[in-house]
Amino acid sequence: MPKDRELNVLDAVRAPIEAARGLPNSHYIDPATIAEENEAVLRRTWAGLAVGADVPEPSDCKPIEFLGQPLLLVRDKDGTLRVFENICRHRGMILVEEPRKIEGAIRCPYHSWCYSKDGRLVSTPHVGGPGQNSHPQMNRSDLGLIEVRSHVWRDVVFINLSGDAAPFEEVHADLLSRWSDVEKPLYHGGWDSWFTLDVQTNWKLAVENYCESYHLPWVHPGLNSYSRLEDHYHIESPGNYSGQGTYVYRQLEGQDGEKFPDFDGLPDFWDAGGEYVAVYPNVLLGVQRDHAFAIVLEPVSHMQTREHVHLYYAQPDTDAALRQKNATQWKTVFVEDIFVVEGMQKGRSAPGFDGGRFSPAMDGPTHLFHDWVAGKVAALRTERDA
Repeated sequence: MPKDRELNVLDAVRAPIEAARGLPNSHYIDPATIAEENEAVLRRTWAGLAVGADVPEPSDCKPIEFLGQPLLLVRDKDGTLRVFENICRHRGMILVEEPRKIEGAIRCPYHSWCYSKDGRLVSTPHVGGPGQNSHPQMNRSDLGLIEVRSHVWRDVVFINLSGDAAPFEEVHADLLSRWSDVEKPLYHGGWDSWFTLDVQTNWKLAVENYCESYHLPWVHPGLNSYSRLEDHYHIESPGNYSGQGTYVYRQLEGQDGEKFPDFDGLPDFWDAGGEYVAVYPNVLLGVQRDHAFAIVLEPVSHMQTREHVHLYYAQPDTDAALRQKNATQWKTVFVEDIFVVEGMQKGRSAPGFDGGRFSPAMDGPTHLFHDWVAGKVAALRTERDA
């Protein structure tokens, strides 16, 4: 497609919602288009990689591949969480293959170069010849692990692979302000409070579906029976995040009426309210009076997404049976969405589909996400053509 035609298509996506079309099929099925989009919206922004609970204790580490890039999530001895490229600076060998606790240093299995948990190169055995562990031309201070810019918020580890995005606090100042009342300590529920869903869809369709409540009556009849479509409202912050909220959140109860403890000091709204936002590009957050969740969408391929779901509570010790009931309830809701996002992915192979249309009354949050993606891609194309 000619470049001017490509930009015109994106202009149609960015039009006012009454006239806009959705992203074209190529953004869901064409490897070249998706590679360009990945650069614009995943590498150059603050993308979600993992959660701090993946490395809960000092010296824990976890290797993660993101967009084909080998990364290493490490919590150092002081509890600071860092992200490094998971390669030795000597010959590019992968350092860590499986999640584990680092005893001592991070040691390369190839030539045994060793790195501290804060990334410093601390040992280079025989680098100057047998028995010579240094060499005048090998400056250890220049050969530490390559750190990836990261920021942790609500236990989500965000990364900026390009290294040149504006500070996280600046990019998401509006959301940080909106949720300042619920900026409370979060305690991961543990082994029974996370699960992973493998879904045959492009990651963007999971975001689009999460943004809106329009589908509740047909896809989530159980949820809609008490938190109805008409109880929901739109959350819209152009260029940053969008989603939905409800005025009717019903607390989960155990067999004897027990409930999770509330977060301290919440305004009255949260007595029965809940909010659910997609933090662009790939993090889905939910918050209620007594628990919260984070979903990090891993873009495995153009048509495969791994949804990493984690549940958090206001106190470190909560009732195990109630936690498991809560995880089961949320898993049921999220599984109900799978046929929808997989069906839309299959639909993107229909050449007659032109991106679809948006209901001005119901699809505002989803349109904002499309507009954001299109804007990022258009800016990248303009930059490259300059």
